[in-house]
Amino acid sequence: MIGCWIGFGVVCFLLLLGWLRRNREGLPFGGGERAGNALVVILGIALPVALLSGLFFWSDIVVIRSTAAPTRGSTRLTVRVIGHQWWWEARYKSTKAVTANEIHIPVRVPVDVVGTTDDVIHSFWIPQLNRKIDLIPGRQNHVLLQANEPGIYEGECAEFCGLQHAHMIATVIADPKPVFRRWLANMAKPVRAPSKPSEERGRGVFLEQGCAECHRLRGTPADGDVGPDLTHLATRRKLAAGTVVNDYVHLAGWVADPQHFKPGNRMPQVPMSGDDFNALVDYLQSLK
Repeated sequence: MIGCWIGFGVVCFLLLLGWLRRNREGLPFGGGERAGNALVVILGIALPVALLSGLFFWSDIVVIRSTAAPTRGSTRLTVRVIGHQWWWEARYKSTKAVTANEIHIPVRVPVDVVGTTDDVIHSFWIPQLNRKIDLIPGRQNHVLLQANEPGIYEGECAEFCGLQHAHMIATVIADPKPVFRRWLANMAKPVRAPSKPSEERGRGVFLEQGCAECHRLRGTPADGDVGPDLTHLATRRKLAAGTVVNDYVHLAGWVADPQHFKPGNRMPQVPMSGDDFNALVDYLQSLK
C-alpha cells in the first residue's frame, strides 16, 4: 500500500506539473526532446519496473511465505479442524481435547490448522489472523494462525455449504499461555460426574432419550459422532456455531426446539416430560 501511494503521488505530481506548464515551450526542467525521452525511460519504464519488482519480491518472498502452510517442525501446536453442516469440530493433536466452534490458541505461538470436511466443501477463514483455506472431502489443507494479542477473533465459513451457511461462525480465542494450558488440560479430561440429583437424572435422560446416539460424552457410553462433542459444553460462549448465547434460557430453547433457531440442522426435537427436560438442561449446564 505504501509503494502504491508513492507511485500514485509521483504520477499526480507529474500530471499537475504538465498541466501548469501546458502552454509553455520546452519541458519543465528544460533540455528539449532528449530530456523528454530520458524522463519517459526513467519515470515510465525504469522506475515502474524497479518498484513493481520490489513489491513483487516483498509480497511473494516475505508476505506469502510467512503465511504459507507450515513446514514440519515449524509449529508447536497442531489443531485439526473438521467442517460439518453447519458447525466446526476442533481436535488438538497429541491430546484428547475436542471442542466445537470455539478454537482456543496460545498467544504468540504459531498454530498449524489442518482443515478437512466431513460432508460438503467448506472454507475456514479468520480474517484478522490469516487467509482462508478450503476444506475439501478427502484431502487436508493447512493454514498458519498466530495471534499476537489476547482476544476473540471471529470468522465464518466462506464457501456456500447449504441452508445454514450464514450461521456457521468459527471463533478463535487467543489466551495467554498459562490460561491456554489450563483450558487444554480441562478439555482433555473426561466428562465430570454429576454433583446433584437433578444432574444425575439429566445424565440418565441424555443416555436414554437418544442424545447419546448423536453426541459424545467422553467417559460415558455416549459415543455419537453426528453432532458436536458435548463433554465440556458449558465452557463455550455460544451454541449452534455462534447462533445463540450459551446460557440457561437459550440452552433450554435450543434443546426444546432446535429447528426454531437453526432450520435444517440435523438435531431433532425430542419429546420428554417437563421434569426430564429440566434435569437434562441442568446436566448440560454442569458440563464444564
